[in-house]
Amino acid sequence: MEAIGPFTVFVNHRGGWPYYARPTPGADRFDVADVEEVRERQRELLVPEAFEWVEELVPTLGELTATSGLEVVRHPLMHLAPEDFRPVPAPNGVRIRIVSSEDDLATIDAIAHVSFANPGTDVGSVDDAALAEVVAGPEPWPLAFIRDRILRGHTVMAVAELEGRPASVGSHNPVGDATEIVGVGTLPAFRRRGIGAAVTSILVEDALGRGISVVLLSAGDDAVARVYARLGFRVVGTAGAASAPGMSAP
Repeated sequence: MEAIGPFTVFVNHRGGWPYYARPTPGADRFDVADVEEVRERQRELLVPEAFEWVEELVPTLGELTATSGLEVVRHPLMHLAPEDFRPVPAPNGVRIRIVSSEDDLATIDAIAHVSFANPGTDVGSVDDAALAEVVAGPEPWPLAFIRDRILRGHTVMAVAELEGRPASVGSHNPVGDATEIVGVGTLPAFRRRGIGAAVTSILVEDALGRGISVVLLSAGDDAVARVYARLGFRVVGTAGAASAPGMSAP
């Protein structure tokens, strides 16, 4: 971690996922010059120029990052109290299981990349060619890094399969008594069948079985938030994120 003005920049020197810069807890004064200084350091580190924050805690940061030339998005921030959890069963014909380090992680990881390249809940075409293209290309993230996280229990991943074909994927990343559910994506050809909700349900069950009491996620938009609400998640705030134009935030 590096402190730059009122921000903390997270640097992963061992490879793997890049991370956003975040407001340092307790900081209460921000300006465009602070944002520019962070962006300059991120360019030096060859990591994405990206920020994330909780809108209700730092309400000015969206305007400041936009003034700096970054693209700003906002997502519903949701929390699930264990007593509110309502399990969602897998649809008929769909098998959902926890991924092991011995699985075909290239294909499983490609599900998320194809899904997020086609955001939302709209149904699309069959995705075999798109999956194959991602698998055949350069690794978006080092698969050895993902495999190591699974082995260490730092990431728990679930995959849904329909007639032997991968359809949806998601993960949660436990730290102590809290976890964040991330990367839940369903290929366009399999959307609006309840598969994504069922994958999330399996991840929540795994988290609660580990004694985790705080379960969080950021929904892509209000339509996606309604899917999570079926499980008992409630909107508790707004997650803000900003990244350089044309650059995918991590």
